[in-house]
Amino acid sequence: MNRRIFLIISIVFSALAATAQSAFTLAQLQDSAIQHNIAIRNARNGIAAAEEQRKEAFTKYFANISGTGAWFNANKGMAKMDMNPSEMLPESLLPVMAQSLPAEMLASLNSPISMTMMKNGTIAGVNAIQPVFAGGQIVNGNKLAKVAEEASHLQLHLSENEVEKTTAQYYWQLVSLQEKMKTIAAVEALLNDIHKDVDVAVRAGVAMRNDLLQVQLRQNDVESQRLKLRNGISLMKLLMAQYCGLRDTSFSIAPVADFSEQLPPSPLTETDKQNSLMRLSEYQLLGKQVDAAALQKKMAIGQNLPSLAVGAGYNYHNMLGNDRTFAMVFATVSVPISDWWGGSHAVKRKKIEYQQAVDEQNDKAEMLKIRMQKAWNDVSEACLQLSIARRSIEQAEENLRLNRNQYQAGISKMSDLLEAQLLYQQALDRRTDAYADYQNRLLEYRQTVGM
Repeated sequence: MNRRIFLIISIVFSALAATAQSAFTLAQLQDSAIQHNIAIRNARNGIAAAEEQRKEAFTKYFANISGTGAWFNANKGMAKMDMNPSEMLPESLLPVMAQSLPAEMLASLNSPISMTMMKNGTIAGVNAIQPVFAGGQIVNGNKLAKVAEEASHLQLHLSENEVEKTTAQYYWQLVSLQEKMKTIAAVEALLNDIHKDVDVAVRAGVAMRNDLLQVQLRQNDVESQRLKLRNGISLMKLLMAQYCGLRDTSFSIAPVADFSEQLPPSPLTETDKQNSLMRLSEYQLLGKQVDAAALQKKMAIGQNLPSLAVGAGYNYHNMLGNDRTFAMVFATVSVPISDWWGGSHAVKRKKIEYQQAVDEQNDKAEMLKIRMQKAWNDVSEACLQLSIARRSIEQAEENLRLNRNQYQAGISKMSDLLEAQLLYQQALDRRTDAYADYQNRLLEYRQTVGM
């Protein structure tokens, strides 16, 4: 039983170790960054908020139900009335009452009586008001909330593009540093071979000790480069782990299969640019801004139109000393007469803002087309730079071979051989940088044209 438990624990730890040392592809790192990046979380929260705003706007279609209640106790009645009983009696009854009533009672009929009401009481009621016409504000408010929700989805897509682009830049920087580390290893092996050959030649007396010192100085320089690269890789892994939400820096990235040359994209025609423009989230977001400005203009007009509502209610009061309940239906019409003056200026302002949104859309549409052309130029240039770098490696490799043979034959100096070695190392590094730059430019081009 203990042996079985030990076996299970070993398997678990092996799996954890394998996970920690797993090699991530660019797509995996981009997915991880999208899941953990703060900008993406904020954009998703923006979508959730926009959805709630749309639902809130929809509730404006329904009746507004409210309940009210009040209790009061005044120091004296709010309503007061003085009455003279003799003035309320018909003159034909006065002779009859004079014969039948005592004189004291007849005299009291001429004395005024004071009455007060509503000194204290309770009022309560429930009312429902259903808007019938509100100048289109409810309808346009719902449309505006829908536009805001659609805009939040577009904003999320833009955030995802930015995260993918930044992750790719980090990834290719790390690839470049790791490839340069491989170049350092190859250069160290080459210098070790040269060091052995020169050391043998110096011992045999056919080479000067100065040649050996030059080789050793170059080895020291390469060792210094290795330390810088190691620190650069460590820092880049820290940055990538934080950006992509990785637990630590024990990860590795999948090696690049090859640095083969790739074909550049085809040139963009005006039709290609226009079709790509329609797919871009940036352009669609500009369209949503125009739609929002148009709806805000309609809402400003609606605020200056009459509004109609119908309602029903059930109420209770005891202000006259007894309980009283009643139901009622009513209709209200509101005409904003004094608001027309200021409202006309608000409508004009919204019309100006709408035109500004249209002009901004047209202007930025042209800028987006220019950005497409620049992205194509950049990716085409990067492809050519990669082709040049590949040819430079072949030439630098042949130059190194010739200089090494010439040095061994005694017809070339050590400084020439080391210079050839440096040119070869620089050619390898330029090829690595050119390939990484091409991949970044290619991703930027795809995002720019909406691919």
